[in-house]
Amino acid sequence: MAHDLVEIENNKLRLHLHPGQTAAWDADQRFVFVLAGTQSGKTSFGPWWLEREIRRCGDGDYLAVTATYDLFKLKMLPEMLTVFGGYHPGWEYHKTDRVIHNGDKRIILRAATSEGGLESATAKAAWIDECGQDDFGIGAWEAVLRRLSLEQGRILGTTTIYNLGWLYTEVYKRWTAGDPDYFIKQFESIMNPEFPKEEFERARRTLPAWKFEMQYRGNFSRPAGMIYDVFDTEKHVIAPFTIPDWWARYGGMDYGGVNTAAVCYAEDPETKVLYAIKEYLAGGKTAREHAEALKQWGCRLWVGGAPSEDQWRLEFQQAGLPVRGPEIKEVEVGIDRVYGCHKRDEIYVFDTLSRYLDEKGRYSRKLDDSGQPTEEIKDKNSFHVMDAERYIVGFIRGGYTELPETQPTIQSKWVDDDISGESRWKRY
Repeated sequence: MAHDLVEIENNKLRLHLHPGQTAAWDADQRFVFVLAGTQSGKTSFGPWWLEREIRRCGDGDYLAVTATYDLFKLKMLPEMLTVFGGYHPGWEYHKTDRVIHNGDKRIILRAATSEGGLESATAKAAWIDECGQDDFGIGAWEAVLRRLSLEQGRILGTTTIYNLGWLYTEVYKRWTAGDPDYFIKQFESIMNPEFPKEEFERARRTLPAWKFEMQYRGNFSRPAGMIYDVFDTEKHVIAPFTIPDWWARYGGMDYGGVNTAAVCYAEDPETKVLYAIKEYLAGGKTAREHAEALKQWGCRLWVGGAPSEDQWRLEFQQAGLPVRGPEIKEVEVGIDRVYGCHKRDEIYVFDTLSRYLDEKGRYSRKLDDSGQPTEEIKDKNSFHVMDAERYIVGFIRGGYTELPETQPTIQSKWVDDDISGESRWKRY
């Protein structure tokens, strides 16, 4: 919606919304999402929706969140100030605090890349823009939900589609399954009457089909460069079920002071199929604190960390959780083993593993100037759960051997149990 489509008639504002915007405006669900083509009138629509929520809900705090600080400066802030302080006087912008306020009403402006800034407010409603970008992670989405939980506030999400991450698994899939809390409106760039049809047709002719669908039509598609392109959410994501006590459990771990991640697999002893049943991602804790939480999973084997991260493994072992180093050093070999399991339908994932599914849908390779995948993994250091999976699946699906003498695990050993015949860790 362009600003010149806002009309003032008899001292009253009149919004000339196109059909896509009108559908989102009229939706009364708690979570409303506009997934649409570029330049289709998403960002300019958001402030008007938020202004109406403020009139409905009254004094208090509200959120306006976009993917990055650059997008905040270049797109969100100008649109917000056009509405709040422009068409609706009385609002003031405080640059230092990044808030717009009017008496006891306050809009907190934030970027998703600074999740900590989302944790300090109890809000009544939120507008999240460009929430489909890689930089708008599931952690930011969950933080916004927490800020709105007390008031059960509404959310408007506006974005072009970029990947198959949390927006697909946590929002789109819920909507298609009939969740009454969700409403999605998808429309093409040319729904905006000011978008040139010639440009739309040029994009159709010249862009890869997946990119045109996502960026100009607002439809999900499988983008080029996805590492696990054989992972099928329709087939491989399942509802949780009770895991029998006699099934073996295996844990993979990725270390970090800010983010320590883990994933747990249960193995069907007859089919050898693996089920991803638990996930873990936490920071600001000691190795002992992490270990105490992960011991509850009952894994018979833990594998984690890069080959050089012996000190981390030693810390966990001293906390009572022995962790083996990976058998393979090459990242691509580990990826190939996980890929093969997906292709052979040997891994199924509980639909409660939101971070796993978010990372799986975004894990991709960088594209070159011609749009072809390169060998380089995009944002490699941010996929902690994928690394944890690679360590454990690469290990148990490649065969494992006795521990090398050089590994700092002298207080435990992988041995065969005399009674059950199964392998286990034995401390001595």
